[in-house]
Amino acid sequence: MKNFITIISSFLLLIFMNSCGSQSNISPANVQNLLDKGEFTFMAEHANPTNYDVINVMNSLPNGSASRMLTLDSGYTIQLKKDEVEVTLPYFGRMYTSSMKGDNSFRFTSKEFTVNRSVGSKGSSVFTVLPTDQKEVSRIVIEVFKNGKTYVAVQSNDRQPISYDGYISANSTREK
Repeated sequence: MKNFITIISSFLLLIFMNSCGSQSNISPANVQNLLDKGEFTFMAEHANPTNYDVINVMNSLPNGSASRMLTLDSGYTIQLKKDEVEVTLPYFGRMYTSSMKGDNSFRFTSKEFTVNRSVGSKGSSVFTVLPTDQKEVSRIVIEVFKNGKTYVAVQSNDRQPISYDGYISANSTREK
């Protein structure tokens, strides 16, 4: 009887651990279709700051974890289209020049940019976005894996770099 309880509890633990894992809601064929079109929306789930002051503050908070990862609410995106890039991402880290607007996040729409696509490690697709009409952001690197999971790194001229984890989806169509 004791072995039976151990086997059942191990089985339930295995099912629980499997259901808690990240699962993508988009098929690899849809991911490839979005990548071939070059138009998609990155949905940020986690922010990974590089500034150790931010990491130390996060670790000192009650119930804070020792990881460098911040879980984000929905709504933080990068929308890549043929004619524009719309960025709405939070920022955690050190700024070298202060903003008179009082907004520390990355919120802009670029209409003058170049996109370079290359093949990354393990068959991923890497999009390098170079906005020329934005003075704060110099480069956005978007690496999309076959399952739709995405890694984004933002390099700025006046801030420390930051990266984000998330997934891609199709651009939402707005009716005018």
